[in-house]
Amino acid sequence: MRVEDHCVGCAYCMLVCKFEAIEVFGKAKINEEKCVKCLKCVIYCPVKAVKG
Repeated sequence: MRVEDHCVGCAYCMLVCKFEAIEVFGKAKINEEKCVKCLKCVIYCPVKAVKG
């Protein structure tokens, strides 16, 4: 999982992540240890900045 540079920091990905694997400080950051690759962040990102 990766976050592209055009992430706007809206934190929507963090809100949809049930596993608390995403933090947003200006730009989203995914904690690979907590991420189960359910792809909700990819599906719901409004600017398509999260890639699986």
